[in-house]
Amino acid sequence: MSTPFYVSPQQAMADRAEYARKGIARGRSVVVLQYADGIVFVAENPSRALHKVSEIYDRIAFAAVGKYNEFENLRIGGVRYADLRGFTYDREDVTARGLANVYAQTLGTIFSSVGEKPYEVELIVAEVGAAPEDDQIYRLPHDGSIVDEHGAVAVGGNSDQIGSYLDQRHRDGMTLAEALALAVESLSRDNNGSDRQLTAEQLEVAVLDRTRPQQRKFKRVLGRQLSRLLETDSAGGTGAATAPTDDTPPADDAADDEE
Repeated sequence: MSTPFYVSPQQAMADRAEYARKGIARGRSVVVLQYADGIVFVAENPSRALHKVSEIYDRIAFAAVGKYNEFENLRIGGVRYADLRGFTYDREDVTARGLANVYAQTLGTIFSSVGEKPYEVELIVAEVGAAPEDDQIYRLPHDGSIVDEHGAVAVGGNSDQIGSYLDQRHRDGMTLAEALALAVESLSRDNNGSDRQLTAEQLEVAVLDRTRPQQRKFKRVLGRQLSRLLETDSAGGTGAATAPTDDTPPADDAADDEE
């Protein structure tokens, strides 16, 4: 009888982590930045049907990169958790921290299981507060760990270079137009440091706007409004720097595409 091939637990976990990281890196990046009136999510995503950024609950949004079917399942599970907790207890009991803990348990269990491959996803869960210091942004890598972020964060694709670029240039109190311009600049940088030109049609943009009068703070920035914001900043103006004013309730979200 032959001796089974032995792989140490450390090597097995390292191989699984490398597998997941390579899958995540193939997706296009998502960046999340705090600005004066909330949190803005910007993704390179030409698809109008498949979203990388979605609403979870009143003040909570979700962004993801990686395998679409995997993070869509996580998004749906998050919506069900939030709805059940809000209905059973109180809407104020639904928090980004609680949702991040649920996602961390799920991702950690899958990552350490020998019966299935690790999820090739990286998530961001964000909650807008009554003031900038109350905002919460959590990044969840493939292994289920939780990283508490502040200011700006990037996931997927060339996230290390993009994150470094954001850290050097992001500042507190930015307007929406300024934050959006910085996000687009960071996403436009490819691996060799040269710039590409990203248009409104190639971007998916959404905000958690604390100034909105209704309970739901999530709003997608689309079409002419997005084009005006991009054009205003490129022209050096400030007229479109305020938060979105279209108070139409957000459409149902479907989560995103790894492309």
